[in-house]
Amino acid sequence: MRRIVTIVEGHGEVEAVPILLRRMAQRISPETAVDLPKPIRVNRNKVVRAGELERAVALAAARAEADGCILILLDADEDCPANLAPRLLDRAVQARPDRDIRVVVAKMEYEAWFLAAAASLAGRSGIDEAIAPPDDPEAIRDAKGWLSARMPRGQPYRETLHQASFSAAFDLDSARTAPSFDKLWRDVRELILRPRHA
Repeated sequence: MRRIVTIVEGHGEVEAVPILLRRMAQRISPETAVDLPKPIRVNRNKVVRAGELERAVALAAARAEADGCILILLDADEDCPANLAPRLLDRAVQARPDRDIRVVVAKMEYEAWFLAAAASLAGRSGIDEAIAPPDDPEAIRDAKGWLSARMPRGQPYRETLHQASFSAAFDLDSARTAPSFDKLWRDVRELILRPRHA
């Protein structure tokens, strides 16, 4: 059994991230049982402040029990993921050096991964059947708005309504064309396949 405790920032991710990670685990190692406790939600503005991330990591470590690991998943918003993720990882590891911890920062936002796999969401929640991914999904500053523009008028994309169902449906292989999703894939694979007590 692999226990992965997640730290997320949004209300939608609390429900969506376990769905996504179960799908990934099933593809990566179907024979490995994965335990995913309810994610710990910490506001994005707070988690970057000194002490807040460390408190969340301490709570995650307690929930992870003896052999569990921690995955921190946040949106980059205006920050550069390549700069933000290592800084957060360094702080998290300093707080709990005894834990296997990974940090993934979605470039712009989690929904950019839906854009990378947009064709697989055609027809879902009224999304345009002719939807196609944009050339550079992770360059779009408002992925939620991009999705809303392809949904029925008056029925925009809402994180708490759509994020979990889209996470259950979008094509994982297509999403891996987005570099930050591919990093998530690699990190989850390492956490699932790591040797016990590594």
